[in-house]
Amino acid sequence: MLGINNFSLQYNDRQLFRNISFLVNPTEKIGLVGSNGAGKSTLLKAIIGEVRVDQGNVSIPKAFKIGYLPQELPLYDGRTVWEEAESAFSEIKVIETRLEEINVQLTTREDYESDSYSALIEELNELTERFSMVGGYTYHADLEKILQGLGFKRGDFDRQTTEFSGGWRMRIELAKLLLSHNDVMLLDEPTNHLDINSIIWLEDFLKNYEGAIMMVSHDRLFLDNITNRTIEIVHGSTYDYPVAYTRFTELRAERISLQIQEQKNQTKEIKHTEQLIEKFRYKASKASFAQNLIKKLDKMERIEVDTEDSSKINFRFPPAPRSGKVVVRTEKLEKSYGEKTIFRNVDLAVNRLEKVAFVGQNGQGKSTLVKIIAENLQHQGLLEPGHNVEIGYYAQEQAKTLDGNKTLLQTIEDEAPEDLRKRARDFLGSFLFTGEDVDKKVKVLSGGEKGRLALCKLLLRPYNLLVMDEPTNHLDMKSKDRLKLALQNYDGTLVVVSHDRYFLQGLTDKIFEFKDGVVKEFIGDIDEYLEARKLDDFRQLEKETEQEKQKAKANNKGVSYEERKQLDKDIRKAENQVRKLEEQVETLEKEVSELDAALTDPEKYKELTKDPDYYAKYEAKKAKLQENMQSWEDWQEKLETATAQKQTIEG
Repeated sequence: MLGINNFSLQYNDRQLFRNISFLVNPTEKIGLVGSNGAGKSTLLKAIIGEVRVDQGNVSIPKAFKIGYLPQELPLYDGRTVWEEAESAFSEIKVIETRLEEINVQLTTREDYESDSYSALIEELNELTERFSMVGGYTYHADLEKILQGLGFKRGDFDRQTTEFSGGWRMRIELAKLLLSHNDVMLLDEPTNHLDINSIIWLEDFLKNYEGAIMMVSHDRLFLDNITNRTIEIVHGSTYDYPVAYTRFTELRAERISLQIQEQKNQTKEIKHTEQLIEKFRYKASKASFAQNLIKKLDKMERIEVDTEDSSKINFRFPPAPRSGKVVVRTEKLEKSYGEKTIFRNVDLAVNRLEKVAFVGQNGQGKSTLVKIIAENLQHQGLLEPGHNVEIGYYAQEQAKTLDGNKTLLQTIEDEAPEDLRKRARDFLGSFLFTGEDVDKKVKVLSGGEKGRLALCKLLLRPYNLLVMDEPTNHLDMKSKDRLKLALQNYDGTLVVVSHDRYFLQGLTDKIFEFKDGVVKEFIGDIDEYLEARKLDDFRQLEKETEQEKQKAKANNKGVSYEERKQLDKDIRKAENQVRKLEEQVETLEKEVSELDAALTDPEKYKELTKDPDYYAKYEAKKAKLQENMQSWEDWQEKLETATAQKQTIEG
């Protein structure tokens, strides 16, 4: 297990961590939560040694592997998608090369009785065993499965990484991490660059991941579907809950309520004690009693309530001016970059007061269509805005377009109409920028703070069409909840691009799906859309599976005598292997059981541990048992498959 021991870290006059300690146990799935700036990303970096803490250490078992995915990664050029992802298998590649070298030597050497030849055979056996253990025989299939799960097509595998956007290249880095068989993975906002389908695939992968996971995420459903433990960072301390995120919020509310009540009771007790002290301190007969009460008060540990969670952004969008019935309409809309067509023949209409979501894989044109609507990006076909439409636009890279050398106050004052400039501080206060915060330079803000500032700008003018491209990226849970509430109460028309299912739930009533250059309309919310898509995919899968069965049955009719003979041979071999492995497993189980019993006997334990290599031998025996059990399962599966194939042929 991984241990974080007494971490303390101070930034300037702020205590980021104060003696925090916790364990990460095998197979645990932990959500690391807290408000923006609480230190979540810093804690992950401290665990891997990128940030040095003032006090404390990390205890890591021997040969323990930690994988880390930061929010942003340095990206390297000169490789194809396949080659870059394949670099995750460095150990397999080294073993593969050495096995080839050994096999070459074995075909040329004839000193079969020499010690060096025996050593070579022994090394071959050890490397072959290790090669199998780390997935050497299946890594190509694993690599293809994960790349496709993250949205890559087979045709993408041989393309240069430089042909892909930053978001897609981050997916390659995520694929490398998932393929590395780490004991624990530290993930910092892993869904930021993923579309909904890829997020659903990643959920399934992480739920079945055998190692431990600690992740920072602002995707509520993602956390709920994966994690079984939540660690909250607040006021430099950690609070540990053995539950997923939504249940954590309920337990946290109960804890805060209990703290408030305990604080009230303590305040009453303090007041009563002070009154007694004042009453008796000047009476000689009660002086010692008063002194005891004073000592009691001095020793009393004051109960604090975690008030940080109560700070929330609080705003409403200005009333929307009335627009025409059709807010935006397209006809045979097409967009291409050179020879690459992003989409074609797009016919859609967004009506007044509708709230519409654009969904689909990254790279399918969602942001492109948004830019055509909001910025009149060059295109082919018809795009017609409705009567009296005023567009407020939140771009996906909105935060990066802010002038980093301006202060927050200057940013809002320069953007606001003259009659609203005097209220600039009020607007900033609604987004938690108060006091001296407003005089900070934009460039020192975190990603979430820049997102809040960009949202603040949208309140400065009345719009009847809000076009928002991934507005929740980098926003914490509280900020996303307040934005969602403000959009639900907004009395204008909304077009939003988002991969956050919880954010879209109950927000939109129409979906436009972008896929393979085509844009399709779906009436309903995101849950209905996902349910329909899953059902269609399942039916299609059933249809394809049935077709494959019929094809296999037809092929079996033409099985030759030689092929039947080989099948019988495979069955006999599998039966022999299963029987042999069953005997080995039974023997090893008995030996391990005897050793476990001996370890509980003080006399036998003392005798056994005189051997300095005892524990290494003990673990090796347990590993051998596990390996034989896995081999038995593999051969049993081969036997069942071959037997079923024979029955099909004969039936």
